[in-house]
Amino acid sequence: MISFTLHLKSCLPPAIRTLILQKKPNIRSVSSMAGGLRPASVVVLHRSLAPAFEKFCQANDGPLPLLGLCKPGTWSLPAPNAAPDPRMGRPQFRKYEFGACTGSLTSLEEHREHLKDMVAFCLDCSFSPEAALENVGLPRRDSPGHGHAGAYKTTVPCASMAGFCCPLVVTMRPIPKDKLERLVQASCSMGNKGQPIHIGDPEWLGIKDLSKPDYGDPVECQPGDIPVFWPSQMTSLEAVSSCKTPLAFTSAPGCTVMTNLKDTEAPARCLTPEGIPEVHRISQDPLHYSMASASAVQKIRALEAIIAIDPGQRGIRHLLGRDELLRASLSLSHARSMLVTTGFPTHFNHQPPEETDGPPGAVALAAFLQALGKGVSMIVDLRALSLFEKLMEEAVEQGVLKTAVPLLTFQGESVGAAQAFLCKDGDPKSPRFDHLVAIERAGRAADGNYYNARKMNIKHLVDPIDDLFLATRKIPGISSTGVGDGGNELGMGKVKEAVKRHIRNGDVIACDVEADFAIITGVSNWGGYALACALYILNSCEVHRHYLRKAVGPCRAPGEQNWTQALPSVAKEEKMLGILVRHKVRSGVSGVVGMEVDGLPFHGTHAQMIQKLVDVTTVCM
Repeated sequence: MISFTLHLKSCLPPAIRTLILQKKPNIRSVSSMAGGLRPASVVVLHRSLAPAFEKFCQANDGPLPLLGLCKPGTWSLPAPNAAPDPRMGRPQFRKYEFGACTGSLTSLEEHREHLKDMVAFCLDCSFSPEAALENVGLPRRDSPGHGHAGAYKTTVPCASMAGFCCPLVVTMRPIPKDKLERLVQASCSMGNKGQPIHIGDPEWLGIKDLSKPDYGDPVECQPGDIPVFWPSQMTSLEAVSSCKTPLAFTSAPGCTVMTNLKDTEAPARCLTPEGIPEVHRISQDPLHYSMASASAVQKIRALEAIIAIDPGQRGIRHLLGRDELLRASLSLSHARSMLVTTGFPTHFNHQPPEETDGPPGAVALAAFLQALGKGVSMIVDLRALSLFEKLMEEAVEQGVLKTAVPLLTFQGESVGAAQAFLCKDGDPKSPRFDHLVAIERAGRAADGNYYNARKMNIKHLVDPIDDLFLATRKIPGISSTGVGDGGNELGMGKVKEAVKRHIRNGDVIACDVEADFAIITGVSNWGGYALACALYILNSCEVHRHYLRKAVGPCRAPGEQNWTQALPSVAKEEKMLGILVRHKVRSGVSGVVGMEVDGLPFHGTHAQMIQKLVDVTTVCM
């Protein structure tokens, strides 16, 4: 068998680097290799495909971290009488013809002439989950077959580029739950390439069975383990197959080329708060974790503390739960399509009976979801539909919203109506929405009625939107958030026992319908503003953005987005309140038509609150 060398030119230091074929798979630590050699995988394509593949790698830097390439004519092979390399006893390459793998090779000698018109790409393989496991004192778990650890094709698409279109391929390691945070921090200390792209249920990635990898051998999960996934260079095999070129070569799975190239991304062994990752569970069934930097988490906790003041002295401090805003915003950040509801009727002698608390916060959240490019709809009581249509129209005219939010209603006229509404063709595997948010929405009490703070039954004014929140408990993949300031709002069932004990009339008015996340605020509008601000913080966080995009697709800096303009502001919320006043929507406590929310003047507590939230959101920490 005959080995070969590649001379790298483009994208590398001027000095020529020699690549040595290495049989040994599953490299554990670059620093432990003789001479500091650096592992890489190889993709060999016709020169006509080189520009497109280079751009494809740059657009999908997680699974395809490009070290460099070798131009046609720079290949060199040893003379025929050269001594054979004893390590070359197993296939080192795969051969592809028109997208199909047609064989395995131990040498490219027989394709010497073809190589004259081909370009070799080297993809960095220096990160190893096993090295991170060692750093936190966890033993390495080899696959039962003693081959290379399994890799899985996902349903996550890589960013396409001129004929290269393929799914992301990932590798998985099972991590004990109590070691998860340390493992993630150890991985991220090795640079961006070490950051996991998913933690939790593999079905979020479209992986049905971890015991059946598409490449290699499975690594078994033990009780108490959490599956952690990283992008895999096996993605390059799928990319080569997708382009259906007449002839191409790749490194065989589990085989690497060793280089003496230096890492251009220095390991950040002392991570700054902007880079230290924190892991937070956002769903138990199905299991789903998310990540954000310590500094982003600190900011969101500051927002949560600000909105928890109690100007009405209702006793909401007894309802507060730690990190509800954080986990709700993380869940919303992962969601694609949201359904927002609001509306709490408190007046009986006026039309409309709505109060000013709720709609401004719901619209502020919807505006920021629009800026993130997410789908967002709003569901309201049928009797209030015409009012909200006018509110939407004027919110767009006033520049509060970019475009009108679609409005829906729900009457719940039959058994199964909620599931039919939430899912395409009623199929729980195809939800239309993946997160429901209620902001100051009347919530159903244990006796089936709806009550305001004074124990007055308002059931005749409320549609059964609660049924949608109840249905989400049985539909995997749909989460819910409730925002409230008194315990009788939709979603506050999560804290109903505390409401009964500590809130006036709580034994009667407490909402019985639970949301996954219960955000308690002094005024419910503040919860909508805080959610918008928290989403800004998360999507400006490099750690979270990398995790969110799963290391595929172009990495866009926050400055390229229009997010700052979409944040809540005193001017925008004053416009929104002015629209409500023109339509005779009243303050929930005083019943006064004017610039008040829950009896508090807007130019005072509320304006100061909005400014505080925005200041915390945009300040550099």
